[in-house]
Amino acid sequence: MKDLKHSVMISLMGRQADRFHEYQPARSLSERLALVKQVQGVEGIEVVYPNDFEDTAESATTIKQCGLPVSAVNLNVKGQKKWQAGSFTAPDPQRRAEALADLKTAMDLAIELDSGMVTCCPLIDGHNYSFQVDYEKQWAWLEEAVAQAAQHRPEVRISLEYKLNESRNFAILGDMGRALYLCERLGLPNVGVTVDVGHALMARETPAEMICLAARSGRLFYVHFNDNGREWDWDMLPGSVNCWDLIETLFYLDRLDWQGWLCYDVLTRNGDPVEQMNATIAIMEMAERLLEKIGPESLERHIQGGVPALTFRTLWEKLILRQGSACR
Repeated sequence: MKDLKHSVMISLMGRQADRFHEYQPARSLSERLALVKQVQGVEGIEVVYPNDFEDTAESATTIKQCGLPVSAVNLNVKGQKKWQAGSFTAPDPQRRAEALADLKTAMDLAIELDSGMVTCCPLIDGHNYSFQVDYEKQWAWLEEAVAQAAQHRPEVRISLEYKLNESRNFAILGDMGRALYLCERLGLPNVGVTVDVGHALMARETPAEMICLAARSGRLFYVHFNDNGREWDWDMLPGSVNCWDLIETLFYLDRLDWQGWLCYDVLTRNGDPVEQMNATIAIMEMAERLLEKIGPESLERHIQGGVPALTFRTLWEKLILRQGSACR
């Protein structure tokens, strides 16, 4: 069985809310790190800039002292009021400059925290209505910002996370195609893609196929796992809705010999966040064991055969039945 590298977003140990309810209370950085360390099987953490860095130097020291490696620094350029009109694609050049400065700072922190990875989902960049923005200018501004940042620290990978919408009705990087288009336009080796399984599902993509596309382009830098009903980014437990998509995604990650992190972006709307992350990692480990039980060789034969009836009979037999037994 392949050893999975489990990372947890520490922001998910803190306040979690929607328009109607607060599900988890606000917690300090130290409190959230203490909770993460209680998660069984956790091996790394994803931190968010600027949210987790009220005092940048002090927070960096606290993170380094927690004893868990940093899988990535996640840049948030969407939540503050100043980003309401956009970040990298804001009409105001001063705002665009501030977004670029934040990306460079996140890259500097990635070096300081011995990560070498910045992931960013530019959700505030895009549009809501026809004739609201100049698409040509938006794309030129986005390309310019990412290119300048990539040259700031060539040793740091910038991993762009796509998502169909939220908070823009139409996010500028809405799917894998546009994310890879940007990477290929820039042609820079340290610019790639974060595949968030839930975002792929929401875009009506097949997550395993998107993993393959990014890998074939040499742009698969980082992976987020969660789940949803393909209609909204609910950040549910992996495999709780799309079980076979989870197994197929792990199958292709194994086939590709993926050595990177698997980070968990899973919300806790019921219960305790430590319990939620314990379950998340346990599900991922059990999914990998099920994949081993099914057998990669068996799956390869079924893929080559191309007969879903035979494939899914095998899948359900391996899921339900004890070793050695079979359905009539």
